[in-house]
Amino acid sequence: MNIYFQKTHQRAFGTFPLTGDVARDAILAAAEAGYRAFDTAQMYGNEAETGGALAATGLKRDEMCITTKVHPDNFSEDAFMASVERSLKDLKLDFVDVLLLHWPPIDGEVAPSLELLQKAKDQGLTQNIGVSNYTIAMMKKAVTVVDAPIVTNQVEFHPLLNQDTLLAGANDVGIPLSSYSSVARGEVFKHPEFAEIGAGYGKSAAQVVLRWIIQKGVSINTMSTKPENIRANFDIMDFTLSHVDMARIEKLTQTGYRIVGSDLVPWAPEWD
Repeated sequence: MNIYFQKTHQRAFGTFPLTGDVARDAILAAAEAGYRAFDTAQMYGNEAETGGALAATGLKRDEMCITTKVHPDNFSEDAFMASVERSLKDLKLDFVDVLLLHWPPIDGEVAPSLELLQKAKDQGLTQNIGVSNYTIAMMKKAVTVVDAPIVTNQVEFHPLLNQDTLLAGANDVGIPLSSYSSVARGEVFKHPEFAEIGAGYGKSAAQVVLRWIIQKGVSINTMSTKPENIRANFDIMDFTLSHVDMARIEKLTQTGYRIVGSDLVPWAPEWD
């Protein structure tokens, strides 16, 4: 079974853009709420806070699934391993559970960084490898480059953006998707349909959105600094959206609201 669909791992607590005591308090609240999967990245600048907070939770190492991501600036042969070792030092870990390439390289040539990712696994720096923000063509290339299974492609995924083409491509190549910007940075709350659907289940709009993602077969990353919202985001496994409600939400994907593009991030590829 994919690591992201073991136990509680399909619901991860994302740490972007949290830093300092805010990050620490949120991570501790997430652990208390039941989260056991935690997501950070070199790019976030909060691996040290994340490591300190995770150590303070008192959780056993084998209870947690910890993901970090390599910054594309570190994709060179001389920088990659050193950057991962710095990440491990900051996280207070001997290895991460999942190491991702945060973005494709700006030239689109994915093989060299994938080979370095494989090397990191071979050296025991991570137990699993994955990618983020890869297109279908990049995923197809990736599975021919590395020997280890690619456990996820973490992408923008929410009900205001139609990602069915990407999801079908990921399924074809055998790479599960996981979501970031799962509630579209709050944009979903401008659409009354989610609250209306939630009323029938005794759930909030956010819980409906997250449940829809899970039922699409995509694991989720969510972030909040409010303990009540952290708990609510985790508490989405005790109801199932009907086919009618799933279809109603599906119509909203035609909104075409994409947050992350090349105007925001220089490494963003030409999306599928």
